[in-house]
Amino acid sequence: MKITGARNEPFAAIRKRALAQAGAQSAAARALPVDQAGFLGVSEAEMTPAVRGALTTLLTEIDDLRGEVARLKAKLAEAEGLADRDPLTPLLNRRAFMRELARVQTFSRRYSSPASLIYFDLDDFKSINDRFGHAAGDAALKTIAERLTGLVRESDIVARMGGDEFAVLLVQATQRTAEAKAEALARTLESSPIQFGDWSAPIHLSYGVREIPAEGDAESIVAEADAAMFLRKRERHGG
Repeated sequence: MKITGARNEPFAAIRKRALAQAGAQSAAARALPVDQAGFLGVSEAEMTPAVRGALTTLLTEIDDLRGEVARLKAKLAEAEGLADRDPLTPLLNRRAFMRELARVQTFSRRYSSPASLIYFDLDDFKSINDRFGHAAGDAALKTIAERLTGLVRESDIVARMGGDEFAVLLVQATQRTAEAKAEALARTLESSPIQFGDWSAPIHLSYGVREIPAEGDAESIVAEADAAMFLRKRERHGG
């Protein structure tokens, strides 16, 4: 069916043009503008009541679709955020941390800005699980996570790497600076026992520090910090 008018243009063509132009309009545009013919690029003769009503409905549908797309984007962002989070603590998981480590390494290389990694391990964690149960072990991990987060800068990145191992990525920190920070963190964390129900248990940590090199992959950097942590643990326990 064609619409009577100067252009005698099929309604489908008008609809297509309306879709293209309406996509650039704000969500508030639920009704046609005052200059309806100018908005669509058609003559007044083509703007019959039936066409005007159909186009108003069309713009409403476009607005609804825009809202649905926004909701879907929000859900996607939420899902991506959950994929980056440790399921037990409020920290990043290993996957997200490795991505952030690679990003910080690139930044450090480009701007000659130092950054360092601290790798923590909770000593004798198995004994907490064995003696008090896994609920107590989970409480211990949550406590460490919350305390670590509160002891570093907002620009630093904290993650649970799995099990009882944690990592802290310090920006603008040389090896020497990170060693001092790691020692201070360990001392502060060990100064207060973990409380769970009617029992308490002391915290003992081992750590390793590795300044982020200009070259090398993220896995190797973490492995080196982990090796330094293991060496410190062995020396600490005399074996």
